[in-house]
Formats: sequence, structure tokens, C-alpha cells
Amino acid sequence: MKTFFIRSILGIFFGAFLSVLMTNAVVLSGQETLDSGLFLRNSIGSMLCGWFFTASTLYFENDKWSLAKQTAAHFVTIIVLYFVLAVGIGWFPFTVSSMLLMIAVFVFFYILFWTAFYLYFKNQARKMNEELNNG
Repeated sequence: MKTFFIRSILGIFFGAFLSVLMTNAVVLSGQETLDSGLFLRNSIGSMLCGWFFTASTLYFENDKWSLAKQTAAHFVTIIVLYFVLAVGIGWFPFTVSSMLLMIAVFVFFYILFWTAFYLYFKNQARKMNEELNNG
């Protein structure tokens, strides 16, 4: 529970940080005013995304599940929560073409990040095993 709480807080803060960066990008691009309702909706959306992207990584700490089961549970959780949030907020329209495009982009980036983290942690495990064998 402590880990869930810490990751939740970190995810919310990271989402808020991204929201501030996006807002500054809009302001620096020359837009003089911001729609407060749109700002609030996007900020809350970013914080919620940060929260569920970080908290859902707890699936990978369940030693009783295989990596395939952990990945499947994480993927389903993330894709459902993200698309409900993104369509609800209006980040992209709810049309067949936009949904298919966004799913393709989502799957591409999920595979990219999953592979990067997998290779990173596999390399870390290899290094620790080498240190144990040489130490």
C-alpha cells in the first residue's frame, strides 16, 4: 500500500509537471490568453494519466504472475483508462479513423517503452549476477 501511495503521488506530480510544460509551450508560442476550463480539464487529465501510468506498474511486482500475464494486465489497464480519459477530455475525436490511428500509435509506443524497460532491467540483472559471481 505504501508503494502504491508513493507511486500515485509521483505520477500525479509528473502529470502536473507535464501539464505545466505544455501550458508554457502554448503561452510561449504567442497565445495571449488561455481557456481556463480547457486548461483545468487538460491538467486534470495529465495528472490522472501520470497516476495510472505509474501506479499500474505494480503489476510487474507480482512474482506469482508470469511476465506475459503482468504485461497483459498492465496493457489492458492502461489502454482502457487512457482511451476513456482521452476521449472524455477531448484529446482526440471519437471516430473510427481517429480511434484506429490512436490505438496504432499507442501500441507502437507501448511496445517501444516495454522493450526498452525489459532490456534495461535484463542488463541490470546480468550486471548484478556478474558481481555476485565475481565477488
